[in-house]
Amino acid sequence: MQFEKYLNVIDEKQDIFCHISDSLWDNPETCFGEYFAADLITGILEENGFTVTRNVADIPTAFTATYGTGSPSLGILAEYDGLEGMSQVGASAEKESIPGKDKSHGCGHNLFAGGSVAAAFAVKRYIEETGKGSITLFGCPAEENGGGKVFMARAGVFNGIESIVSWHPEKMYMVRTRPALANVKVDYTFEGIAAHAGANPDKGRSALDALELMNVGANFLREHMDLTSRLHYAILDTGGSAPNMVQSHAKVRYMIRAVDVSSVKDLHERVNRIAQGAALMTDTEVSAKVIGAYANLITIPTLQATANEAMHDIPLPVPTEEEMAFGRTLQKTMTLTKEEEKQSIFPTEVLDPAPPVAHGGSTDTADVSWNCPTVQMHIGNWVVGTPGHSWQSASQSRGTYAKKAMLYAGKAVAGTLIRLFENPELVEQAKKEHKEKIGDGYVCGLPEETKPIIQPRTN
Repeated sequence: MQFEKYLNVIDEKQDIFCHISDSLWDNPETCFGEYFAADLITGILEENGFTVTRNVADIPTAFTATYGTGSPSLGILAEYDGLEGMSQVGASAEKESIPGKDKSHGCGHNLFAGGSVAAAFAVKRYIEETGKGSITLFGCPAEENGGGKVFMARAGVFNGIESIVSWHPEKMYMVRTRPALANVKVDYTFEGIAAHAGANPDKGRSALDALELMNVGANFLREHMDLTSRLHYAILDTGGSAPNMVQSHAKVRYMIRAVDVSSVKDLHERVNRIAQGAALMTDTEVSAKVIGAYANLITIPTLQATANEAMHDIPLPVPTEEEMAFGRTLQKTMTLTKEEEKQSIFPTEVLDPAPPVAHGGSTDTADVSWNCPTVQMHIGNWVVGTPGHSWQSASQSRGTYAKKAMLYAGKAVAGTLIRLFENPELVEQAKKEHKEKIGDGYVCGLPEETKPIIQPRTN
């Protein structure tokens, strides 16, 4: 294993990283309310020689932690927010909720945080010995439904970083190659006139009728969109529960996805016109407010190849008999594909990067990727077949094998970064590829008036 003397710090200090992971799992926090997590992580980083800046981009739970100076200036991403509406006992092969809790780490961001801090420690040791460059760990809140990195990107937080290496818990070991769609999230609010639906229907103007007509129009639009584009909506306000009233207010939230920012803009304008048409047909008023927007993900072949090399160089964690038995029992609660049924319980090899294929999801890491060359790895913390955002992923994220894979992730991220420090020509090549792909550069899709919805501190 290359760079072993630097990566060994992860084994030496693994108690710190496992403490971060377990503590975050035991105290899950959601979207812009991750005060416990941010306090814990920044405290540990400061105690170990990093220079910490809090309240980054005017977000109380966002931070940066830097060690070293000069070029190359490289970065690591960390996430630590949990999921609302999930409760699950840790390391259990049965679905069982924890009384009094309605949050969990079903996306494994407790592991994400611990592994990224581990990588930062290893790179710090490298910089201490060589004096080469600087490393910054970016504490990124609200990945789940908040788009924390978008607000950070808009504020210029990632400016000056030459490359970023990231990872995420998954059910396989592989460098991410698949793209992610750009999107915009918009609230459409309709205002009408209330009236008695039986006695005076002619006096009323139904906001709910307008909302329903908008949805009908949007559904007809689907036939005339690009095959990779997506429309999703959720009705937030039906105007009330009384059927004998003409509803005077109604609200619907749309998520509009397309292959790139320009395509999202075009589709967004078409949806806006449908909303205006629905208001015109019902003699109501409509207003639209953008509450979120993600760019499409920019992938960098040089960074993907470097990360792939690092992942293949590091031995994968080996599950114990107890972990295998746990995984076997857990898999019985899942629906596996035919391909997954042929595989081992835990992933056993690093897969070569797959050809990029269309993917219907979006990520706020995409906005980071427009600001600097970025690569992300999938790390097999979970048994094969595990659905994301599930009770099974939440349970495993408190388990022993998941933490072994987390430490592997720290080494893989650090190994990639050290290769970049050792070979600055790779950094320059990545920057060249990035410049060719971003064209005129990054334009944040969020209007300046759109602000993060910060939860108050309660601890």
